[in-house]
Amino acid sequence: MIGRLRGTLLEKQPPQLLVDVQGVGYELEASMQTFADLPAPGEPVTLHTHLVIQDDAHRLFGFANEPERALFRSLIRVSGVGPKVALTILSGIRPDDFVRCVELEDTRTLMRLPGIGKKTAERLVIEMRDRLDGFKTPAGPLEPATGVAPSNAAGEAVSALVALGYKPAEAARMAQGVESEGLTSEEIIRAALQRALR
Repeated sequence: MIGRLRGTLLEKQPPQLLVDVQGVGYELEASMQTFADLPAPGEPVTLHTHLVIQDDAHRLFGFANEPERALFRSLIRVSGVGPKVALTILSGIRPDDFVRCVELEDTRTLMRLPGIGKKTAERLVIEMRDRLDGFKTPAGPLEPATGVAPSNAAGEAVSALVALGYKPAEAARMAQGVESEGLTSEEIIRAALQRALR
C-alpha cells in the first residue's frame, strides 16, 4: 500500500495531478479541498494517499491531510459509495460540514451534491453516524469545500465539474454563473460549488 508521497508537483488539472518522486511520476486524483491546498507546479508537495485496486485499474488518491483521507476511507465503506462518489462528496462539502450533516441528519444538504440521491443521503447518515468519532464539527454555517493558472480556466472548471459527477450542461451553467475574469479554475469551481449548495 502506498500511504504517503513526497516529491515535486509537476501538473495539476482538477481532479488529477502528477507528482514526481525521485524520477517516478505518480498520477493521483484529489478533491477540490486538496487542490485548494496544493502549491504551484514545480514546488515540493507531501500527500497522504489511498490506493484503490480494481479489476481494470489501480487508482491512487491524494489528500492534503490525514483527516480528509480518514473520511474518504470511511465513505468508501458505505454501501453504494465508491471512490468517485467519495471524492465528489469531499469536493463539494468541507469534511467538518459533512460530519455536521450526518450528526444533524441533514440529508437535504447532502442531496445537493452530484450523484447523491435521497437513498444514498439517508444511507450516508445511517452508516456514517458511528464512524465519525474524533472529527470536529463547526459552529458556523455550512460552507462548500473546494489554484492551476490555466489558459482557459472556465473550460478546465467545467471539465473538473463533469469529472466530479455533474452533467456537462449543468457544469457549464454552474461555471457560467460565476464571474470568472481573473480567477483560476479552482476558484471558479469553489464558487460554482458554493452556489450549488445554496
